[in-house]
Amino acid sequence: QVQLVESGGGLVQSGGSLRLSCATSGVVFNTDMMAWYRQVPGRPREFVARITPDGTTAYADSVKGRFTISEDWEKRMVYLQMTNLKPEDTAVYYCNDVTWSYWGQGTQVTVPF
Repeated sequence: QVQLVESGGGLVQSGGSLRLSCATSGVVFNTDMMAWYRQVPGRPREFVARITPDGTTAYADSVKGRFTISEDWEKRMVYLQMTNLKPEDTAVYYCNDVTWSYWGQGTQVTVPF
């Protein structure tokens, strides 16, 4: 069974940076595609970034050039480095095992106006 635990969220000023971490168990990194999504109350969960087992990455247009997804297979971690944060990045961020459709519990990121 896959378990995903996000951490690293918090309150950060506009223009600042945060690194979100997703601690995993049960993920098979050489076969599973991993992703980050985010959700604002009252809105659908939206795609942020994904990474395939061969390291290919993709990003939502809204975060392209500012966010970077990465993995550390030895530590069994998935990361989302976020830079130049904007108020519209405020959301709960979720780690996702795309291959098996598992989700973490989320971590809140707040960027005040």
